Amino acid sequence: MDTAKATGTPTTAAVTTTAATTVNAGTTDADGITTTRVNGIRTVLAPGSGPVTAGLFFRVGRADETLATSGITHLVEHLALHHHGLGDLHYNGATAAAHTHFHVTGSPSDVVEYLNGVCAALRDLPMDRLETEKEILRTEAAGRSHGPGHGMSLWRYGSRSYGLTSYAEAGLRGITAHHVREWARTWFTAENAVLWITSDTLPEGLDLTLPDGEWRPAPKPTSALPATPAYFRGQDGALVLTSVVPRSTEAGLFTEILSKELFRALRQKGGYSYTAAAEYSSRDSGHATVTAYADSLPEKQDAMIGAFVDVLAALRAGRIEQADLDSVRATALARFDTPELAAAMLPGYAMNLLLRRDERTVAEARAAIEAVTVEALHRVARELWSNALVQVPGRGLEWAGLTAAPTDSAELITGRRYSAVGEKGVALLVSAEGVSMVRPGSQVTVRYAACSLMQVYPDGARHLVGHDGFTLTVEPALHGITAAELAPLDAGVPPAVVVRMAARDPESVPRPALPEPEEVPAPRRTWLTVVLWLLGTPALLLGALSAIASLVMLSDPGAQGRSDWVVLGVLWIVSAVFLVPWSVCLRRRLRGRG
Repeated sequence: MDTAKATGTPTTAAVTTTAATTVNAGTTDADGITTTRVNGIRTVLAPGSGPVTAGLFFRVGRADETLATSGITHLVEHLALHHHGLGDLHYNGATAAAHTHFHVTGSPSDVVEYLNGVCAALRDLPMDRLETEKEILRTEAAGRSHGPGHGMSLWRYGSRSYGLTSYAEAGLRGITAHHVREWARTWFTAENAVLWITSDTLPEGLDLTLPDGEWRPAPKPTSALPATPAYFRGQDGALVLTSVVPRSTEAGLFTEILSKELFRALRQKGGYSYTAAAEYSSRDSGHATVTAYADSLPEKQDAMIGAFVDVLAALRAGRIEQADLDSVRATALARFDTPELAAAMLPGYAMNLLLRRDERTVAEARAAIEAVTVEALHRVARELWSNALVQVPGRGLEWAGLTAAPTDSAELITGRRYSAVGEKGVALLVSAEGVSMVRPGSQVTVRYAACSLMQVYPDGARHLVGHDGFTLTVEPALHGITAAELAPLDAGVPPAVVVRMAARDPESVPRPALPEPEEVPAPRRTWLTVVLWLLGTPALLLGALSAIASLVMLSDPGAQGRSDWVVLGVLWIVSAVFLVPWSVCLRRRLRGRG
């Protein structure tokens, strides 16, 4: 929940300085947190026992990139940490949606070594490592697993701002040393950073010199949803809900109640889920994301979905018990009993400084928690549902009042049509404004002015991603389109979003499917027809004569002499001479062999 701190009655704090460190006079608030500036970087200190822990935040993350430059912040982070690779420090770096964080734990001298090294590297990044670090990032991505809700940001925000966290770092290939230097010079500046250290004094020897710049506010969110609440179909066995709500104490407490209710209904009562929970995370200075999740076996997912929706419906209807509010309130207040509270709160305090969020003292945060009412939680429940996006397995959620999120484009461009080779109903439309792909039952359009990325392959293929997240791939061989006819794409798409790709394995390049050869019936042989007639006619006549003679003789056996029976036998033998080969030839004809 939001328990941001504010500066209380300040007192002057002593700080240690060196010739390389410029330190402004600091102030200490009523909660024991000292605020100062080191080399122009806003810095917060609070005493803690044990090893010193420090972190250096920068207000830049993946949401500040474009899809065509995605990965550049992560690349800067890796380059800045390269020279620490063989040390024994307990350190790390992390690139999130709206910030980058370098942190370390150790002795004061360890902290100085790490922070000085990071800032020195940011001033002069080791560009000889550029291609190597790109490969390391690709390897890191290949080994990273994604949870069932990984695509939620893409569906909500599209291929810009916070939606980029759902994408691979597609811009790495086109990023040059010049791009990296400019990015570091623009974003990794003293004014755009906040430092926190669990110590009552600055460790000696700090040199955190960084380029001059300006503070950068969090990026404005984009949207790919025409309406909410909305849903889209996802994989079996998991339901994920996200909603963006104003950051507030009541929203944090409501999320705790939602988590308890989901666990109670879906696991303890229904037995549908192993995991049923909700969590609250800050997105920027004014908004937070609530994420709720439940899993199930495929055969139980319909019951799980129904129970999940029922929990939210009950909360929206105001069925929130005072006892539940009291329980989560007590848990929240108990966090203020943490030993060395000021040191424990430093990372969150620093993040609020980074985002320029209004702060609260511990007393104000406690008072805000005490003031939350059941009616306030009811309001949060309604607001959460109104902005909800749900990834649901199997069926849709229209019955619950949700609208299906778009799965294709609402419009088609008017342009030259290129029908797919050998694929009925599939066509590519190309114009000076955009490109569309039409398939039976679906259509996707990317307008050049709203294109986030165009990957260009040496074999002529183009892969385009629109701001709304819709994608299409132009394969020249599949549509019979020439390089000259692709000129409108190259002229219309902004150069800043074009990434030129390596050649593909020829075996992986799609080709039109060859039509299956028609079965040509074997020509009938004339001689076999003649033989059938030559054998069939006498066989039929002699067989008929033999049958008639046999019937006559059998009707009055005593009247027939021995010679008559001999003649009848010869007649049958002659009939068989014609009938047997005729049958063989007929069977050959019927099997198609003649």
